[in-house]
Amino acid sequence: MWGAFLRGTTARGAVCALAAAPLAAVTIGQRPRQSPKPLTDPARALTRSVVRCDDGVQLINVSVPAQKTDTEFSRILVTGGAGFLGSHLCRRLLAQGHEVMCLDNYFTSARSNISDLVGHPRFEFIRHDVTEPFFCECDFVYNMACPASPVHYQFNPIKTTKVSVLGTMNMLGLAKRVKARILQASTSEIYGDPEISPQVESYWGHVNTIGVRSCYDEGKRVAETLCFDYMRMHNVDIRLARIFNTYGPGMHPYDGRVVTNFIMQALKDEDITLYGDGSQTRSFCFVDDTVEGLIRLMNQEETTGPINIGNTNEFTVKELAEVVISVVGSKSKLVYLPLPGDDPKQRRPDITRAKKYLDWEPQVQLREGIGKTVEYFKSLDLRKYKQPTSHTAHKTSEDDVKRRISSGMNGGN
Repeated sequence: MWGAFLRGTTARGAVCALAAAPLAAVTIGQRPRQSPKPLTDPARALTRSVVRCDDGVQLINVSVPAQKTDTEFSRILVTGGAGFLGSHLCRRLLAQGHEVMCLDNYFTSARSNISDLVGHPRFEFIRHDVTEPFFCECDFVYNMACPASPVHYQFNPIKTTKVSVLGTMNMLGLAKRVKARILQASTSEIYGDPEISPQVESYWGHVNTIGVRSCYDEGKRVAETLCFDYMRMHNVDIRLARIFNTYGPGMHPYDGRVVTNFIMQALKDEDITLYGDGSQTRSFCFVDDTVEGLIRLMNQEETTGPINIGNTNEFTVKELAEVVISVVGSKSKLVYLPLPGDDPKQRRPDITRAKKYLDWEPQVQLREGIGKTVEYFKSLDLRKYKQPTSHTAHKTSEDDVKRRISSGMNGGN
C-alpha cells in the first residue's frame, strides 16, 4: 500500500509519507506507554532463553531492551490493592515516586486499609471486580487480587476460583494489550501438603483437587499455567512469586489466619485453639519483607520465576502460640481440636533463588514482627469489624462427604 502511494509523490512528499507510515496502525489519542526502566545492562536486546539450574529446574530468562524515559516514575496497577498485602505494596510504590492505581471490590478488604492513601496526588482507587475485563494504560501490574485466608476463600469457593482463573486471565490480557510487565501473586499452597521440606520451586506438589481448600490451591495453580502460556504464546513479560505465610499490621482481626487467631485470643485471655497436636510447622514472613521481595522480583531482569518469597525459619504452631502468649503477656491456655481437612503438615520455603536473583532474604524475626502486629491489633476499634459468617475452614473433606450422604444431598454447580 505504501509503495503504491509513494510512487505518486514527490521526493519531499515521500519523506513525509514514510514518517507517517508507522503511525497508520496507532489508535488516535492513545497515551504513549513508558517502558519499564531496566536495572541491568542498558544495551541488552530482547532475548528469551531456557536455562537449567543446579537443581534441574528450567527457568526462563527474560531481558528487555532499554528505552530512556523522560519521567522518573511508572504507572502501576495493583489489583487487590485494598487488601492486607496489596495496601502495604501501594504505600511502598507511592513512597518510591510511582503513580499507583489501586483496584479492588472490597470482597475481603476494607476502605480503612487505604484511608491514609485517599487524596494522595499519585493514588487512584478504582472499585472493580477482576473477574470482569478492565482497561487502562499502565507500565506494571501486580496481580494480588484473591481471598487468601481459609475463612475468606471458603466462604464462596466458586468465586475464589473465578478470581484466580478469570481475574488472572483478564490481567494477562491487559498486560498483553499495553505491553506491561505483570507479577502474579501465587502461593505456597500450590505445593499442597508437601512430602519434601523445604519446598523448592521445582517441586510439583502433593495436592487434593477436590478438598475444601482446593478452590484456592487449584485456582492458583491454573493461574500459574495461564501466566506461562501467555508468555509462550503472546510474549507477555511475566514474573511469578510464590508467597508463603505473611503477617503484620493491616491484617483483618477475623480473617482466620493462625497468627490473627492467636493474637486475638491472647489479647482477650481466651484459650488459644490449636488444631491437631500443634506439631504442624509454618514459616512466617513479616509483611515488610514480603513486599520488598515482590518489588525486587518485579524489577529484576534475570528470571521470570517462579520464586519463593518467605521466611526459612520454621516454627511449630504450638511454638507460635507460646511466642504470642509471651509477647502479649496473656493468661491464655492451649486447647486442642481436630486438624482441619487438607491442612498441610509442613510449610517452609527454599529461598536459594530469591537470594541469587533478588539478593533478598527476610530481615524481621518472628518475635519482633509479632510485637509490631500485637500493637496494631491493640489499636483497633473492633466494633468496626464484622466476624465471618458460617464457613468450612475448620471442617474436613470427609465431614462434608458424610454430611451430604446423610442428608441425601447431591452436588450442584
